[in-house]
Amino acid sequence: MAVAEDLDRATDSTWDWVADHTRRYLASGGTDGHEEHGVHNLVLATTGRKSGEPRRTCLIYGTSGEDFVVVASKGGSVENPAWYTNLLAEPSVGVQVGARRFTARARVATDAERAPLWEMMARIFPLYEEYARKTERQIPVVVLTPLD
Repeated sequence: MAVAEDLDRATDSTWDWVADHTRRYLASGGTDGHEEHGVHNLVLATTGRKSGEPRRTCLIYGTSGEDFVVVASKGGSVENPAWYTNLLAEPSVGVQVGARRFTARARVATDAERAPLWEMMARIFPLYEEYARKTERQIPVVVLTPLD
């Protein structure tokens, strides 16, 4: 079960540029890397579904009320990203948004929520539409609800 404290001890993404971004973000206390290339990013820590160890990655986010919204695009790959599969197995996650750290409950957006949340995220990061065209899977939209 990942919690906010796991952000510091989690294993980074296997993608070097994501791992570099994540380390820079956390080392700066959220001041460097929160806004990158005109979009806002958060750091997400999940629990590895096989290893049981915390894993972390940086993701573009939007907001819906008090919740944070992320997209499991993996650039339009045929498979979902590992962080998404991890949170399906264990929905307790650690999150850092700027300097704020918290534990959250992750869930896949309901069918009724998905369309407006997808539209919001595609406005924030238009490449999501291209990613959706590249794959036959429906790219998941995930809602992160802070618990503290």
